[in-house]
Amino acid sequence: MLDALKNAVRIPDLRKKILYTFGLLIVYRLGAYVPVPGINPNAVALGNEGVLGLLDLFTGGALSNMSIFALNVGPYITASIVLQLLAMVIPALEEMSKEPDGQKKMAQYTRYGSVVLAVIQSMALLAWLGNIGAIKNPGFFSGFTIVAAMTAGTTFLMWLGDKITELGIGNGISLLIFAGIVSRVPANLINVVGLIGEGGISLFTVILFLLIAIAIIAVVVYITEGQRRIPVQYPKKIVGRRVYGGQSTYIPLRVNQAGVMPIIFASSVLGFPITLARFIPALQGISTFFDKYFWVYALIYAVLVIIFTYFYSAVSFNTQDITENIKKYGGFIPGYRPGAPTAQYLDRVLGRITFAGAIFLAGIAVMPFLLQGITGIRGLDFGGTGLLIVVGVALDTIKQIEAQLLMHQYEGFVK
Repeated sequence: MLDALKNAVRIPDLRKKILYTFGLLIVYRLGAYVPVPGINPNAVALGNEGVLGLLDLFTGGALSNMSIFALNVGPYITASIVLQLLAMVIPALEEMSKEPDGQKKMAQYTRYGSVVLAVIQSMALLAWLGNIGAIKNPGFFSGFTIVAAMTAGTTFLMWLGDKITELGIGNGISLLIFAGIVSRVPANLINVVGLIGEGGISLFTVILFLLIAIAIIAVVVYITEGQRRIPVQYPKKIVGRRVYGGQSTYIPLRVNQAGVMPIIFASSVLGFPITLARFIPALQGISTFFDKYFWVYALIYAVLVIIFTYFYSAVSFNTQDITENIKKYGGFIPGYRPGAPTAQYLDRVLGRITFAGAIFLAGIAVMPFLLQGITGIRGLDFGGTGLLIVVGVALDTIKQIEAQLLMHQYEGFVK
């Protein structure tokens, strides 16, 4: 990994992309401390534990700061989930998503939906801020300014993520969440040191937590890189006096085919109604219930992660398309006829692998709650979920850098 970064810095084009990405991430982190106009930040106290503590983890503290990026990219992720689900049940949207021009329209619809969801969530935040007296000058103009500022913040982050993906390195939206989580590490370390000084926790407990964290990182890397290789053979073809084909290859089925997206999807979907319930007086009973019975929240969270793992794996790996491509080029999986038998075999293998990956992701998702119960460290939100996202995004980014390096090596060979 370090060698890839060193080689990337030596290439001007890649160095420019890396610096461009870091520059936009710095802009993102600076914006997380720009307060929304008309709000008294001292009157807002979300705390580090519970549902809002987990939501604040993905915003990098922007929610607790009530900054212009308080909603982060949550509305965008929720809108993309809704649109992908609609594409699975509406044939017109499914056909649109398969064409290049249609994909651009789908991306545009996602942005429109993100703005609508951002307005709804910012209005819910506005209602809660009014109830706790955090608005300096209550009124229509002040409320409109707060809603517009938060909606504009989410819209700006969508643009920022697109620019990182287009001109930088890595997936822009994932890197924004990655930067937000990593930015909480210093505060968590200070929190742990303070608890040790006050006698709230022992040094042995901290060492135990660090050992568990290292073990989680090792397991995350092992599962993320694990894959099942399905062999594919292509028969030889004789054209004139030459023999073509006859090669053997494989289809890599990753254990964690969906990556970190199910965790992000589940947190966004579950966070949306909980945020509304927390900030709308008529629905506060839901938020109070989840705060009191946090294990119910953890259970629902794990179930959503499993569901989205299957959903995202089915979307990212279409067995019918893979089967048609194998049949088109005359290939076959040993022991299975091309066509329907091959598709059924791939579906069966993918289902088993996805089950293991889904259980793994669900376990990682509820890991922070288990760690708090084992170590007794409260307010330490950088648990299994944060580690999974950080490690997963880091691995994906490094792979993209290595792919760029390989491409530049081929370009140098051609020249």
